Amino acid sequence: MATGFRNLIVYKKAFALAMDIYQGSKSFPKEELYSLTSQIRRSSRSVCSNTGEGYRKRRYEAHFVSKISDSEMENTETQVWLDFALACEYIAKEVFNDFNERSEEIGRLLNHMIENPEKYK
Repeated sequence: MATGFRNLIVYKKAFALAMDIYQGSKSFPKEELYSLTSQIRRSSRSVCSNTGEGYRKRRYEAHFVSKISDSEMENTETQVWLDFALACEYIAKEVFNDFNERSEEIGRLLNHMIENPEKYK
């Protein structure tokens, strides 16, 4: 059984989304490799890494909130890259809707953590 940050629902959902984004971005054009492809992969993975780091610092409320806020920022960046992927027609509208809805849910979970840090001590 997973322990610590791996038990967090938000971590599990963010990790699954990052992996799906990785798989989906494999079909992006080669000319996007060092821009859109790497950026969307990086930001979606950063949601997970910042959440894990924040969880390890949860006894220090300000640091915890700061790292989870960084997770939310990276989640929003992922949404921006999804907007570009859709506008450039690299992903179908249905894929965009799925990824975006999942990202919105992750954002709500992260905001709950920010607003209720005492629940994660």
